[in-house]
Amino acid sequence: MSHNIRALAARCCYDVVDQGLSLSEALPKAQALADNALDKALLQEMCFGVMRYLPQLEAVCSQLMSKPLIKQLRPLQFLLYIGIYQLKFMRIPDHAAISETVDAARELKGQSLTRLINGVLRNVQRQPALFDFSAAPDAIKYNHPGWLINELQQAYPDNWQAILDANQHKAPLWLRINVSKIHPTDYAAALTRAGIDYSRPLADLPAAIKLAQAQDVTTLPGYSDGWFSVQDAAAQYAAVLLNTEDGQRVLDACCAPGGKSCHILELAPQAELTALDKDPKRLLRVHDNLARLGLTATVIAADAAEPDSWWQGKQFDRILLDVPCSASGVIRRHPDIRWLRKKADIAALAELQQRILKQCWQLLAPGGTLLYATCSVLPQENQQQIARFLQQHSDAQLSPLPAQATQQYGWQLLPGDHDMDGFFYACLNKAATHSEKA
Repeated sequence: MSHNIRALAARCCYDVVDQGLSLSEALPKAQALADNALDKALLQEMCFGVMRYLPQLEAVCSQLMSKPLIKQLRPLQFLLYIGIYQLKFMRIPDHAAISETVDAARELKGQSLTRLINGVLRNVQRQPALFDFSAAPDAIKYNHPGWLINELQQAYPDNWQAILDANQHKAPLWLRINVSKIHPTDYAAALTRAGIDYSRPLADLPAAIKLAQAQDVTTLPGYSDGWFSVQDAAAQYAAVLLNTEDGQRVLDACCAPGGKSCHILELAPQAELTALDKDPKRLLRVHDNLARLGLTATVIAADAAEPDSWWQGKQFDRILLDVPCSASGVIRRHPDIRWLRKKADIAALAELQQRILKQCWQLLAPGGTLLYATCSVLPQENQQQIARFLQQHSDAQLSPLPAQATQQYGWQLLPGDHDMDGFFYACLNKAATHSEKA
């Protein structure tokens, strides 16, 4: 059976916003019902677009409808957002966008609402002033939840708007070249021969290459040979800052999907690495990535916050602690995060992060290094965590990070910095002799 792409997109958006599924869960299920690669790409564009512009799409609808559709009709409300997004932001001809969206209503059992949907979309077409949000509340103007805007205004009074603006732009495709297999310059030459436009903008990340246009990575030179991985440049700093040497025992404590584990082994192939994650399903990706890149690690399904359940007693020289977080630094890559994450989540995440940090600190050998990392931009998960930890652990010393790091308690990268995601790093060294405050 052939499915209407707009109907699939409407159901997918409904599953995310109303049912709480992540887009990374809901979208592949919808794409599996699409007929071809072009339809899959169109489906993704529509779903990502609605997630990016949801408050404005809701505001436009509210000006044209007496009340929103409710209960079992909610997928049709999202179909309206799909239609409006096409008219405002996509190059699809207006007549095609409207007719295809009206047809999708029939597939969603909304035959009785086709006239309403057609009328709303034609009014959108005729009234561009509906999109004048200059006097609207910030949540509508910037397409972010009010609580998150408030958090960013407090934390970044001078550049909160730049963060929100970066979140509205599509993230580029960054590659990390596998230096254990090919030199980055040689890989760049292979891209040139293939006619693929790219740049290498970061001197301190010579293995990072940014493609000018995103494309199917399986078609890039050397994919099956393990010459590269897809990884945002901000995340590529993790293995570099950890500075692992061959022969060292290393723990990647929250490792899935395995990109950072693989990077550590690419830089130090003789390191003894344990890749740990509590989600066995996500560890399948770790095994796949290790296999494709030709790397070896000990992979364990266990909780980093409960080392008694898996730790054998031998301490690690290096620990990468990329803790569960709000993911507020990768909203441009995962626009649904802003609607799935709630203000109340932040305090609970901060407590979990502190617990994992304290537990893993015991696993670090004297003289060793622990790199704390998040893909968050919220101080409660970042600088405040490190300040709190240092107050309670006299055997912990903060190591200076790159010259760009001006913060007192680590290095905060913001979304859009050098076209990277938002990320935070703090490098903690353990004193050679153990002494800890009560």
